[in-house]
Amino acid sequence: TTTRDPRAIRSYATMRLLALLATASLSLAGTFPPEKLQNLSVTVHAAGGQGSGVIITRDNKNYVLTAGHVVDGSRKVTKLLDNTTGESKRHSKFDAVTVVREVIRDGRSIGKNSIEGEVVAYSSSEYGDDLALIRLRDPINHESVVFYKDAAIPSTGTRVSHVGSFLGQDGSNSFSEGQISQIGRTLYDHVFDQSSCTAFPGSSGGGIFNAETGEYIGTLVRGSGETFNYYVPIRRVREWAKRHNIEFIFDENAKPDDSKIVLEGLEPDPDTTIRRYSTKAPKTF
Repeated sequence: TTTRDPRAIRSYATMRLLALLATASLSLAGTFPPEKLQNLSVTVHAAGGQGSGVIITRDNKNYVLTAGHVVDGSRKVTKLLDNTTGESKRHSKFDAVTVVREVIRDGRSIGKNSIEGEVVAYSSSEYGDDLALIRLRDPINHESVVFYKDAAIPSTGTRVSHVGSFLGQDGSNSFSEGQISQIGRTLYDHVFDQSSCTAFPGSSGGGIFNAETGEYIGTLVRGSGETFNYYVPIRRVREWAKRHNIEFIFDENAKPDDSKIVLEGLEPDPDTTIRRYSTKAPKTF
């Protein structure tokens, strides 16, 4: 039987503790403050459903970028028949949605801001990009999310974070971290990137951010398990914004002309188009 020197044990324990503290300090030093991302995140209430979104501020106006299926319940579609051509056209209108921002100060919630908003740009989850832009009636925040601007695609293994309303309003501003698990996943002819951030129903529409810089790199829209989720990458968000004349969301000095926004793009008619689903595909949250 051997007995270890107590001084050696204490020395080893001290060295181990210092190593752990150093690792933790490096991790914290390289992490964008979660509180800043939480204060830019909101819960979107639409026709009984709840999801997440991020605030964009342009020319003293607040907009919220979210997932299309989050606001889909507020969408009313009317088919109009053209008496001349005999063709039918779809006309969409959205009921007002409610956006709730929980205010975080010094690590705790100190209140909520609730405001109505209007859906000004939309694409469906089944046939489009599953994105939507909401214009708020009045501003509730003077700050804005910062978008990732580099042409290079963030690579697999990049540390990322997510803020979403886990299970709805009761879980608003929930923060989680993970990494980019894969890029270029294809589902229903659309490209998604995959992250390992924890997410739950209610997370849809919430941002995926670079964990070090806080830059917005995508919109979480689908998941299959808590740490397996798909997000619409920023490269696709830019393409969608161009089609809807809302590229101003990427320009911090823009003065938006809302009259030029395209509410809906051209998508297949769901009444005449068959979409084949995979039972294993990640579902909308």
